[in-house]
Amino acid sequence: MVIDYNTIMPEQMHKNIEQIANFGKALSDPTRQRIMQLCCCKWCNVGEIVDMTGMAQSTVSHHLSKLLDYGLVHVRHEGKMAFYQLNQQAISQCCAISADVFAPLIGK
Repeated sequence: MVIDYNTIMPEQMHKNIEQIANFGKALSDPTRQRIMQLCCCKWCNVGEIVDMTGMAQSTVSHHLSKLLDYGLVHVRHEGKMAFYQLNQQAISQCCAISADVFAPLIGK
């Protein structure tokens, strides 16, 4: 679906641009990319990600917090444990919005 940005409301355009910017921030960091890859198709807790990456717990927690702020991971709590999984719908949506904004003539 191609969005006509000449007719879209300014608030929605601002929201889309902000979403793309946050997506770019998430992807700009190799550590976040690695964490996104690890929790792509399964629920992982911080300890599991620490074990798989060798990163410090505080580093993993910091990056998961950013990904959560950007809406790119889901969190599920079980007691005191938190499990994270990549929000694939948000990833897909960010890619589609980026294509609509930066390559609107492709596919026309």
